[in-house]
Amino acid sequence: MSYIGRFAPSPTGPLHAGSLLAALASWLDARAHGGQWLVRIEDVDKPRCKPGADREILRQLAECGLIPDAPVLWQSQRGPAYQSALDSLLVNNRAYACACSKSEIDQVLRSRGLMLRRGEERVYPGTCSVGLGGRQPRAWRLRLPEPAGARVHWEDGRLGAQTEQVDQTVGDFVLKRADGPWAYQLAVVVDDAAQGVSHVVRGEDMAASTARQILLQRALELPTPIYHHIALLHDAQGRKLSKQNGAESLMPGYAAVRDAIRTLGLTPAGTTLGELLEHAKRQWLARQHQATSSLSARRERR
Repeated sequence: MSYIGRFAPSPTGPLHAGSLLAALASWLDARAHGGQWLVRIEDVDKPRCKPGADREILRQLAECGLIPDAPVLWQSQRGPAYQSALDSLLVNNRAYACACSKSEIDQVLRSRGLMLRRGEERVYPGTCSVGLGGRQPRAWRLRLPEPAGARVHWEDGRLGAQTEQVDQTVGDFVLKRADGPWAYQLAVVVDDAAQGVSHVVRGEDMAASTARQILLQRALELPTPIYHHIALLHDAQGRKLSKQNGAESLMPGYAAVRDAIRTLGLTPAGTTLGELLEHAKRQWLARQHQATSSLSARRERR
């Protein structure tokens, strides 16, 4: 299998130290395996995107020596591909229209004795899975398989064996809202397949999306990449370093890459940016070989 990796930022602002960490890890993994590294701009949620942020991100990556091996893809140009995927799911009864508002969902959940906490994922109760009852659709949702099929197992490159019972954690999840953008889950699955992505290296916060993406890949009969979720950077208050939490814009260049290499647990070496990246690539490959050997040894002992 040929290796194709990717970095897929949302242009809600410039890169910060945490996003460089994810970009560098995905680049190192691709380079260490002799593969391709792609960049995709995930700009389907236009209201959240800042004008010019996509170009600034590409400039920052270039100044850190992280150059994609193919033209950059913008999700905002991919609407027809997402619509085709949704149409296929609808035709095969793997998706359905939903007329429920958030308040209606909350009401059903409370009637079942379920307490909702702020920021907590709502588990959709399946109200519209049997029809809209004459109401207008607000969204389209993936119809999950029976509970046995909704239990997803996968092996993460860093986190190890993972399991999620998706019908109990999120339920039938949204693919598109009638008055809004395409859902992240559908867009990323369609684009990973279209770009031939074989390996996904990204932040640990995205691990919660993996089971949903695997179920979508199965429903659309698309391949499932190998996943590796890296540890996140946190600010002084212990929060994930992010644009929403006021993370400072990255000053790209040698120092930023050197610091990211250290954060990944590697030892920076070299007087130029090229030497720095090359040395980190060799260390990354050696660490992956060691991890693979350790995993094989554990399996043999079982």
